[in-house]
Amino acid sequence: MIRKTLPLVAALGLLTLGACNTVNGVGKDVRSAGTAVSDASGQNHKK
Repeated sequence: MIRKTLPLVAALGLLTLGACNTVNGVGKDVRSAGTAVSDASGQNHKK
């Protein structure tokens, strides 16, 4: 299953980064992705 999922995630990541026009946009996308991963893992740490 990981062999099918990893290329899909990589392609999605490249498309997402390709859609960003500014460094600020990339930062927001990375923060959003990090939040999604944290939520999915059950680790909600507020700083």
